[in-house]
Amino acid sequence: MFDFGFRMFDFGFGNYYFRFMDKIELKRRAQKFAVDTIKFIGSLPNDRALNVLANQVLRSSTSVGANYRAACKGKSTADFINKIVICEEEADESIYWFDLMEEADLVPATIIAPLKKEANELTAIFTAIGKTAKENQKLKNQKK
Repeated sequence: MFDFGFRMFDFGFGNYYFRFMDKIELKRRAQKFAVDTIKFIGSLPNDRALNVLANQVLRSSTSVGANYRAACKGKSTADFINKIVICEEEADESIYWFDLMEEADLVPATIIAPLKKEANELTAIFTAIGKTAKENQKLKNQKK
């Protein structure tokens, strides 16, 4: 069992390398994602459709880190899980807005690719954290 929120684990298996980050590193990563998105939005031209999408992705991308910080201060396991699920949803929603910008040819794919990659990775990380927390809660409840 891995404790994603409190320790760092590094494992190498053949050609595969797995790294689990601690909560401080994940907080920094989520905040960097928000900052990178803010800078990206600031560089965009003034276009009516792009402004709408930019506002949406700005909200969802900044929400990821804010909700993770709240999850780390969760009052209960259920509260933690609820906020982690929100992090997952907001990171995934960011991908949606980035996809729309790209598919509508409002932003070149090469410019948006690093942000989409990070949003995908954050979605996967928060999905794994949520799944582990839910499994741990289920095991804890079975022991009672």
